[in-house]
Amino acid sequence: MTVAAAVLSAPHEPLRVESLELDDPGPAEVRVRYGASGVCHSDLHCIDGEWTVPLPLVLGHEGAGTVEALGPGVTGLAVGDRVILSWRYSCGHCRACVRGRSWACTNTRMGDSTLDDGTLRFQRGDGTEVYQYLSVGTFAEAAVVPAQAAIPVPPELPFDVACLIGCGVTTGVGAVVNTAEVEAGASVCVIGCGGVGLSVVMGAVLAGAHPIIAVDVEDEKLQQAVDIGATHTVRGDADVAAQVRSIVPGGVDYAFEAIGLKPTVELMPRLLCVGGTAVMVGMSAENVEVSFSGYGLPEYGHSVLGSNYGSSVPPVDFPRLAALHLAGKLPIDRLITDRIGLDGVNAAFDDMRNRRGGRAVILYD
Repeated sequence: MTVAAAVLSAPHEPLRVESLELDDPGPAEVRVRYGASGVCHSDLHCIDGEWTVPLPLVLGHEGAGTVEALGPGVTGLAVGDRVILSWRYSCGHCRACVRGRSWACTNTRMGDSTLDDGTLRFQRGDGTEVYQYLSVGTFAEAAVVPAQAAIPVPPELPFDVACLIGCGVTTGVGAVVNTAEVEAGASVCVIGCGGVGLSVVMGAVLAGAHPIIAVDVEDEKLQQAVDIGATHTVRGDADVAAQVRSIVPGGVDYAFEAIGLKPTVELMPRLLCVGGTAVMVGMSAENVEVSFSGYGLPEYGHSVLGSNYGSSVPPVDFPRLAALHLAGKLPIDRLITDRIGLDGVNAAFDDMRNRRGGRAVILYD
């Protein structure tokens, strides 16, 4: 079958919407007709050459859709199931998986942007094979994906909401409830109010944190944070540490960095109380190194945690987050400011570079 897909052919070039041939699913694979895809900053890292990826590549990794076809041996899924794609899908039997840490599974080929047998299912008309980012490639009308990556969710969950659970929402909410295990009444500061940072704010609200301080340089983003539950805002272009400590004398219990910039990562210890925890959620470029005081961390009892995919177990966490949204307890839809077609993807990345708007979501017919 032929599908339209947005393909990255070289770093620093716009994506090009092409018609690609899509093969049938093989063993342990399914074909998913995508209903929506989020436009995520991780994709921008690839476009801007900050992360190394194989090329040519169908980008996109925040997807939701409907199962169209099953490969041989697939169980637990049926044609017509509504699913969210997990780019950090797991093998289910390695050491990390059996310890309940599927986010740490390294026994799949998602890092190669291939299927699990190392082969590809997209081809150009001239026969050139095309990779699919993190094994899912959601900037396409449909894709063949590992069956383990397709997580069933309730059919009433809207595609535009569902796709964001596939990455940004799980990453942000999970950083609070899974990685940091924030307690009710703990004070929280969130640096960066993009899609992931706003999801951290939503997670802090779910955990019962107070106060919840949002930090950003854009007033629009700070207002979004307030709309979903932040109790205080701080401008990021002023003395952030002084402002935070004026709200919480002595410093906050938890600081979350959701941008991936060296200065803001290194800022976190200055915001913490004695015994506080800094959580690194944002992803930097590959060559960025950060440093903390070798005296201060032990002297003040600070902890630094890295949070990968919100320390989530997608078959457990995706349905939970879906249920919370449907119950009105997780306002994921408020994150979305732009609903676009596939041909609007380059403009969405331009907006992201210029910090305009909130989450953009591609909707497929």
